[in-house]
Amino acid sequence: MNKILLTNDDGVYSTGLKAAYDSVCDLGEITVVAPSTQKSGVGRGISIFEPLRVSVANVNGFKAYAVAGTPTDSVIIGLFSILKEHPDLVLSGFNIGENISTDTVTTSGTIGAALEAASYGIPALAASIQVIDEGDKFDDHRAYNYDFDVGVKIVNRIAKKVISKGLPQGVNLLNINIPKHASMDTEIEITRLAPKIFITGVEERFDPRGRPYYWINGDLIRDAEEGTDVKAIMKKGHISITPLTLDSTARVDFKEIEALL
Repeated sequence: MNKILLTNDDGVYSTGLKAAYDSVCDLGEITVVAPSTQKSGVGRGISIFEPLRVSVANVNGFKAYAVAGTPTDSVIIGLFSILKEHPDLVLSGFNIGENISTDTVTTSGTIGAALEAASYGIPALAASIQVIDEGDKFDDHRAYNYDFDVGVKIVNRIAKKVISKGLPQGVNLLNINIPKHASMDTEIEITRLAPKIFITGVEERFDPRGRPYYWINGDLIRDAEEGTDVKAIMKKGHISITPLTLDSTARVDFKEIEALL
């Protein structure tokens, strides 16, 4: 029987995790290992200075291991302490909020968990759904009300093929993003990463003692070049599938780097 490890970064009680479970529960034996609390934005962070505690929770009708750590911690605990073997697939998601562009790919805990799995040669999927209200990304996701039906069907279809055929050579994971109002007739577009999705800003405020503190914020970029994930999701309302690789080496003639030395 196929073995599938399921994780996320929104926390073990997120409705997105339940949707991810629904998307693969017919494909094999599911083990759920996820952060005990919201851990968005931690990227591939790993806890190396403190111990990790794990508790068992019954969530939405299935057993889950809640890890007091990051999504990457959850994958490591899942692989080496709970499963003690490599599964046939790791699915990270559904994230409440799209994960598109180099901005989010390098900061998303959802993608960080998938990258961790991919580093061991395990086929990995990261799945996210778009939100229109940015505040939804930071709300309590235990009661988030969203129709995941299209995402569940799309991920099921992709996961089934990845388990049976594997990922193409040079691809370590697929980053799947579902637009807010997607249907089964929505076009699926294979995309590359856009360079940015945030216009970064910093807001300075002052505490009651007159000392400054700062909020990092910014507006969304809602358009980009044709063929990018930002264009597909934000402008065209298409489902975006972006193949990602762990190898971040720049594709450049090394003689150009030698010239700098």
